[in-house]
Amino acid sequence: MTRMSLPPPPVPEMNSLGDVLATKTEERRKIICFSDFDGTIFMQDTGHILFDSHGCGSHRREILDGQIRSGERSFREVSEEMWGSLNVPFEDGFEVMEKALDIDVDFHVFHDFCVKNKIPFNVISAGLKPVLRRVLDTFLGEEASSRINIVANDAEINHNGSEWRPIWRHDTELGHDKAISIQEARKEAELECEDGTIPLIVFIGDGVSDLPAAREADVLFARRGLHLEEFCVEHGIPYVPFDTFADIQRKLENIMDEDVKKTGGKGKPVLFNPRANLWRRVSSQAAVPRYLAMSPTREEKIFLWPEAFSALKSSPAVETSELIVPLGAQV
Repeated sequence: MTRMSLPPPPVPEMNSLGDVLATKTEERRKIICFSDFDGTIFMQDTGHILFDSHGCGSHRREILDGQIRSGERSFREVSEEMWGSLNVPFEDGFEVMEKALDIDVDFHVFHDFCVKNKIPFNVISAGLKPVLRRVLDTFLGEEASSRINIVANDAEINHNGSEWRPIWRHDTELGHDKAISIQEARKEAELECEDGTIPLIVFIGDGVSDLPAAREADVLFARRGLHLEEFCVEHGIPYVPFDTFADIQRKLENIMDEDVKKTGGKGKPVLFNPRANLWRRVSSQAAVPRYLAMSPTREEKIFLWPEAFSALKSSPAVETSELIVPLGAQV
């Protein structure tokens, strides 16, 4: 009797964490990223580069910035003066920006991570959409840039560059109220979630002008050492400091990994975020009421990520991977 030899079982390929997470999208919450542009994705401010080189100049701009900070004039009023001071064709203005701008060293990798894991990435800015799109097209390439939605003000720029006029998204003193834009995006995302869950809103910023959007986010990342972090520390707003987008990616990988572990293997979510009700169906008897999800207290935030508020006190040597941290804590 002839024995038949069976081929050895195939050796499974070793996947990176990102590969594993990318295959588990149905077992975890939907995450949506919103990021400021100037000072966050890019180290410099596109508008400041233009104003200093072809507009009101750095001295006048600093005076105008001071008027915004003091409340003497609105952001919209001052911005109209700054943009109105420009006298340069768009292409010439872009050449100056291209030479002066530096992109975050890890943003390319982070954006690839978002695309791979089906995390929508949106730029949300008080700047002008034509300027931002051209910058992204140049630094990322048009294909990668096309995957980024830009939520910003439109503009009218005549052919010789003698008139730059913002077309504001909102009829407010801000011109673009980032809080309204994120509220609108959240509602739209909720309608798209067939299981009735509320997506996790992540916001990434650097300045005090980002506060309206920051207050709408479930998770806030603030660039370390800049005005947004200072404000968060002063006012006790939970946040995660970051130096580059690699820090943000590691935190999102942590939360995505926890999502996969806590679904019980059947993709049925358990309570994880009482503020946004990310894990349960809104129709469930155990679901957090919508009015509560829309108005979190500090106590709810503590419950949201309890480990973040206790780990540093009980075990300083253990690195915390949670996304909301106690006042002054460094992650």
